[in-house]
Amino acid sequence: MSPKLWTKALPGEPDVELFRHRSELDAALAHFAVPGRTAVVMTMGALHDGHASLIRAARARVGAKGLVTVTVFVNPLQFGAGEDLDRYPRTLDADLKVAAEAGADIVFAPAAEEMYPGGEPHIRITAGSMGERYEGASRPGHFDGMLTVVAKLLQLTRPDAAFFGEKDAQQLALVRRMARDLDFPVEIVGVPTVREGDGLALSSRNRYLSAQERDTALALSRALFAGRYAGLLAAGEGPAGAEEHELIRVASPAAVRSAARVVLDEAARLEPPLVLDYLGLADPADFTEVSDGYIGEAVLAVAAKVGATRLIDNIRLWIGAAR
Repeated sequence: MSPKLWTKALPGEPDVELFRHRSELDAALAHFAVPGRTAVVMTMGALHDGHASLIRAARARVGAKGLVTVTVFVNPLQFGAGEDLDRYPRTLDADLKVAAEAGADIVFAPAAEEMYPGGEPHIRITAGSMGERYEGASRPGHFDGMLTVVAKLLQLTRPDAAFFGEKDAQQLALVRRMARDLDFPVEIVGVPTVREGDGLALSSRNRYLSAQERDTALALSRALFAGRYAGLLAAGEGPAGAEEHELIRVASPAAVRSAARVVLDEAARLEPPLVLDYLGLADPADFTEVSDGYIGEAVLAVAAKVGATRLIDNIRLWIGAAR
């Protein structure tokens, strides 16, 4: 491989190759990619253990002789007016260490000018009606920007499998739909959400929270699990031994929503308050709202602001008759 563009901080530490330019990445992939054993994990940096879990999953899939690429790119197309593009954390040195320790071979960290020569692209992928609900309604254009950069990165990294976190459930659903509708030759793999010990879903934005704001933010995960267990108890089953990644059967969408809403309403009276954006129970195939009589997998999703920080979270359920 070409000479290192990043030197290990300490002797004996895991190492990755850092590439800033598409031509360098292309040469490395041409030389080292193994057919059927190439994976990518796309990130905006500020890597944490949630990202590390994606990288570990990618490594497990391709094996010791496969190739795992991690992309680090803060995509300006995903940020709307007034959002946190300028203050989004950029911690490349730390990201390289996390990526290496989790098993990555390559980190591709291009500048915006490298990804979008000549400025923002005139031609973009649109998310359609599926991208106008929930996150799309709150952040117009966000999913168009996300799909555009994901499509570009799939072309540049040429993976057999791409790994995305289930925490961004609507994003995962849209990427899967794009890959299917546009015939991308890649498997889109979802990896379960990683949580901190207090239940807060890992996010790069958690670092913005003060101690008091974090206490309030815990209402997001509490609301989700309250909804899950309320629906589960309505189905005549108990939550003992249930793990978050299991699809627990629940009977009543109304019970799920109601129990979650109670927790969120209580958090709205805290100091600082939780300001709810949305609470939804959606079909993961197209993110339409689930109604009574629905049978199948569903996503209970929530988004809210605490102080200046916007957070999202979700869990999965199975509604209706036993699978």
